[in-house]
Amino acid sequence: MAIRLYRAYTPGTRNRTVSTFTEITKTSPEKSLIIKKHNKKGHNNQGKITCRHRGGGHKRKYRLIDFKRNKIGIKAKVASIEYDPNRNSRIALLYYTDGEKRYILHPRSLPVGSIVVSGPKSPIEVGNALPLQYIPLGTAVHNIELTPGKGGQIVRSAGTYAQIVAKEGEFVTLKLPSGEVRIIRKSCYASIGQVGNIDSSNITIGKAGRNRWLGKKPSVRGVVMNPVDHPHGGGEGRSPIGRSHPVTPWGRPALGVKTRKTKKYSNNYILRRRK
Repeated sequence: MAIRLYRAYTPGTRNRTVSTFTEITKTSPEKSLIIKKHNKKGHNNQGKITCRHRGGGHKRKYRLIDFKRNKIGIKAKVASIEYDPNRNSRIALLYYTDGEKRYILHPRSLPVGSIVVSGPKSPIEVGNALPLQYIPLGTAVHNIELTPGKGGQIVRSAGTYAQIVAKEGEFVTLKLPSGEVRIIRKSCYASIGQVGNIDSSNITIGKAGRNRWLGKKPSVRGVVMNPVDHPHGGGEGRSPIGRSHPVTPWGRPALGVKTRKTKKYSNNYILRRRK
């Protein structure tokens, strides 16, 4: 992927960058693999706002992605590489030899026409999915399961990959993109390679309207509100927050305070915390 730069012929194009979409080979999605997506705009079933700063945006259709990769031993051909509005990575359309079609996350450097397969006996090639116990040490993997058979849950964002560090007993040790080192059961599946669209993190939005297209509404700082609206609010002129530590609008500690539960079940699987 490459990034297109703009001349500053309007304020919105100054410093604005977009993807060139050169890797996209098909513009319309596979009809059998899309469903309607109702956007709740941050409201619950009572109409109350439960997640602020959401709303508007372009209408989307959801593409059904195969995170499980559970067609064992059946080869598939990469038919096309497509854009997905619901994620920052690209997706690849697979045509299986038995006639079924599925979408997967598009790994970096997997061209159209390639053959991919999943299963314990699959070759160690980009796009193939295997249990972690059959993948060599040092290999880059993505779309990793945390529970066998549940489907990939981590390392699915554009440009990310995890590295297999060690194997011992029933567990495999992985270094995740965040720097965290944790153990996962060796029977969990993972896909070989790095997720594509690696320049996604380098894109500059450029103007507020582009965020509105994505369904993101403006965020107002607490210090400019009134005391009735936010704990940071009030005061004369440009006043500080007036508390020893920043808090959320509901009074919980914010900005740098760890919020992970101390008794979470997966704490025992984490060998080194992320930074």
